[in-house]
Amino acid sequence: MLLHELREARALTQKAMGEVLKVRQPAVTKLECRTDMYVSNLRAYIEAMAGQLKIVAEFPQGSVAITNFSEAGEENTTS
Repeated sequence: MLLHELREARALTQKAMGEVLKVRQPAVTKLECRTDMYVSNLRAYIEAMAGQLKIVAEFPQGSVAITNFSEAGEENTTS
């Protein structure tokens, strides 16, 4: 499903998404049109819709949840 379709299925406008993401509506349009983006941007977009992003690798032997992206950009930064 495309991001704009997911947003529309959740009955959200680009303006409402922008308010939650603290960006203007044109930035939401740009994000939805991207074919390649940072995992952290995708996670923020999904969380703005009250969702949770999970990344799973599918293999013939089974599925494996990838967890090192779950806290991307939120590492403890000590000075």
